[in-house]
Amino acid sequence: MIPAADRFGPWRDGLSDAERLARLRCMRTVSHLILGPRGEAFAGALRQAESDPDHLPIALRALDALAPIERRQVLCSFARIHQSAA
Repeated sequence: MIPAADRFGPWRDGLSDAERLARLRCMRTVSHLILGPRGEAFAGALRQAESDPDHLPIALRALDALAPIERRQVLCSFARIHQSAA
């Protein structure tokens, strides 16, 4: 189970399968661009979660395992991409 505070991006409740897949792929792309080889474990966990939703908590733990500055860079970049056009 994913805690309420961590239900964002691809971990958000109520997403269609297509939207969750898109968000996972977006976050994986961001991780490759920002982290390079340092983010391989995180990117691999995201890739596994694309085909198996049971891997979503594993991907979240991999995100939390990143260095704080790297985690923040990934999350800020992802949030900017998914910012509403209000």
